[in-house]
Amino acid sequence: MSDHRDMEQAAVEGARLAGKLVKERFRSERHLDIREKAVHDFVTEVDRASEDALTGYIAGRFPDHAIMAEEGSPEEPRVGYRWIIDPLDGTTNFIHGIPMFAVSVALEDRDGLLAGAIYDPVHDEMFHGSRGCGARLNDNPIRCSAPLRFDDALLCTGFPFRYFHKADSYLKVFRNFMEATSGIRRAGSAAMDLAYTACGRYDGFWETGLSPWDMAAGALLVREAGGVVTDFRGGGDFLGDGEIVAGGPAVQTRMLGVVREHLAD
Repeated sequence: MSDHRDMEQAAVEGARLAGKLVKERFRSERHLDIREKAVHDFVTEVDRASEDALTGYIAGRFPDHAIMAEEGSPEEPRVGYRWIIDPLDGTTNFIHGIPMFAVSVALEDRDGLLAGAIYDPVHDEMFHGSRGCGARLNDNPIRCSAPLRFDDALLCTGFPFRYFHKADSYLKVFRNFMEATSGIRRAGSAAMDLAYTACGRYDGFWETGLSPWDMAAGALLVREAGGVVTDFRGGGDFLGDGEIVAGGPAVQTRMLGVVREHLAD
């Protein structure tokens, strides 16, 4: 497992490097160059600078590894390894000065997700883990929560801002959970939602319309923290179809039943 931990450490170093750059620009007086990639989907020069720093770090250490980055073009793995990175998850929060965003770095091999790190530079919180080695927050072990009752659970989600055809079904799920739990949060960063689920701050998370870089590191952390991660049908293709349900085993099972009823195609 030492190789796994070495890759985990590389993810941590890369995330911290990019996070330092992002934090330096947060709430700065300089004008941001903001562009709309798609409806309600923004990118700034900070996203691009963070990605350049992160991909440069990875390419320098692992020249044979492929990289899938949010603002770049995916590469095909040459030796079975591919990094999946989001240089700034929560760009809209960043633009509006809301301190809820992160750098997300994950590595996959032929057997799936291998290592990952999610760094919150504002609060200096590094969530990290690797396959078979557990998950940690600033080097301290973390676990998914296990509330005694579902109505004690605190869930989190994101809204399908690019997939309005699912809005009615999504609101049915939202209402079900709103009535059945202690509350729902919408923070604006899927990576942070998954990190918080892994450490027990949230009890469960669901969302649709995501990209692999939104989920990869967080999904690994939830699994390594003793949780369960599936797509809306209960399968394992969440990175491919962009639909995810994550949480401790009991909470995830309950959530999946509701999500599958209303949202599974």
